[in-house]
Amino acid sequence: MRALVLGASGGIGAALVARLQAQGAEVTALSRSRDGLDLTRADTVAGHAARLEGQAFDLIVNTTGALVIDGHGPEKSMDAVDPQAMAAQFALNAIGPALAIRHFAPLLARDRRAVMASLSARVGSIGDNDLGGWVSYRAAKAAQNQIIRTAAIEYRRRNRHAILVALHPGTVETPLTAKYAARYPTITPDRSAEALLAVIDGLTPEDTGSFWDWKGARVPW
Repeated sequence: MRALVLGASGGIGAALVARLQAQGAEVTALSRSRDGLDLTRADTVAGHAARLEGQAFDLIVNTTGALVIDGHGPEKSMDAVDPQAMAAQFALNAIGPALAIRHFAPLLARDRRAVMASLSARVGSIGDNDLGGWVSYRAAKAAQNQIIRTAAIEYRRRNRHAILVALHPGTVETPLTAKYAARYPTITPDRSAEALLAVIDGLTPEDTGSFWDWKGARVPW
């Protein structure tokens, strides 16, 4: 098995790399801190994809994302919406995954089942939003979900073996959630990675364009 993990230096990304390697997979690990892969810069995404041209991956996982960007945390109400902060959320959490799909999805194997998964968040579900708040982060993750859904339709025609999905990793004990997780049950990055790989293992081509949580349940759009 050949796997590519984007955002491999983060908590979940590193745990996925470790889990996959323990299973005997050949893993290519890319991150901003170690390799200069920055999903907000199209040139770095295109450059890394070009260097991998000719390889065929069974699994590509995008684990990049941020809740707090440049000191701007989740808004408590619409009154706190800041256009620059919202644009930064979309750049990383929506446009970034779109660029990842554009440049890395063509590297999915074409002669066998292949999965490209991107970490979304349950708060990006429009149907599951009963609390409000967190406007920019919610909206950016919802946009990512639509991008994945749309890309899955296209790739169904381009690569019949490809499965593109959004995944909610749970509330994971990482720096991303440290200030906001006190009210919610949390799981370790390793537990999240284990669960996500189990969900991925159970996917079929009929599941392309869907949204799943780490427990294996579908999340409403």
